[in-house]
Amino acid sequence: MDEEEDRRLRAIAPEISHTTIGLMRTIVGLEPAERVPEEALKVADRVLAEHGTDGLRVLVMSVSGWMAVGIENVAHLKGQSNEAIIDDIELTCLEANPEG
Repeated sequence: MDEEEDRRLRAIAPEISHTTIGLMRTIVGLEPAERVPEEALKVADRVLAEHGTDGLRVLVMSVSGWMAVGIENVAHLKGQSNEAIIDDIELTCLEANPEG
């Protein structure tokens, strides 16, 4: 990442971080579960419209950070490896959508 790119991304990072937290508050526990991707797409579309691809890149970085922390916490609490938790998530996805 060059300095200009880093500056652009850092400038929008706080707003996107708040957006990510808002998304998590909306989707965690949302029923039916099929609404989760719909809400995520709404947020992604809004970020794209307001901040372009830089905004989407920061959104992905933010969501990835939260995901990593969440998986690490679950692994610690369950006494399992991070990889085991990811395998469980993958298996759940395959069971929910066997077509891929």
